[in-house]
Amino acid sequence: MTKLAIAVNVDRCVGCHTCSISCKMSNNVPDGMLWNRVLTENSEVIDGAVGVYPALSRDYLPLACQHCENPACQKVCPTGATYKDDKGRVEIDYDKCIGCRMCMAACPYNARVFNWTEPVRSAGASYGEADVPVRPKGVMEKCTLCHERTDRGDAPMCVACCPARARVYGDLDDPNSDISKIAREKNVRILLEEMGTSPQVFYFG
Repeated sequence: MTKLAIAVNVDRCVGCHTCSISCKMSNNVPDGMLWNRVLTENSEVIDGAVGVYPALSRDYLPLACQHCENPACQKVCPTGATYKDDKGRVEIDYDKCIGCRMCMAACPYNARVFNWTEPVRSAGASYGEADVPVRPKGVMEKCTLCHERTDRGDAPMCVACCPARARVYGDLDDPNSDISKIAREKNVRILLEEMGTSPQVFYFG
């Protein structure tokens, strides 16, 4: 068995948004949409801060699809377009997606985006990896854990491009993997653990 996952060391995250942009470029994400966001905890704005000057603090929280073991989005999908694959990733079959947005409403992490109009790319052409499918108007999309890259043994682009090496990627079913050791040995944080979705993305630091 394989259960692919990502761990994020929040102490190393510098909020540079490289993960967001590299994800967008690699996966041909249209203008006005992101699969991978970097939030500022306890702030309503990007790169906000908490406190009153000069006593300010800022903590970053990278957020994308959590590739849950028990995904709320899959439970509500009426067509089976959302599914778990054999490597533990939550994926979307774009041919089956009818754009009802039930999954968007069910996801407690706000990790899905919808193509309301024909996708626009400021480059005037598709710029993602050649084997990444182009999503049309009227379908949902989200982080795929770089399905095409990870299928061929490469790390997700957000992991490969992080300049602070804040992300660890691997197989949770391999007890000797770095990510399994982190899950066992670190005091990891699970987002919205009370929802019972059992994310395969977690945080430490």
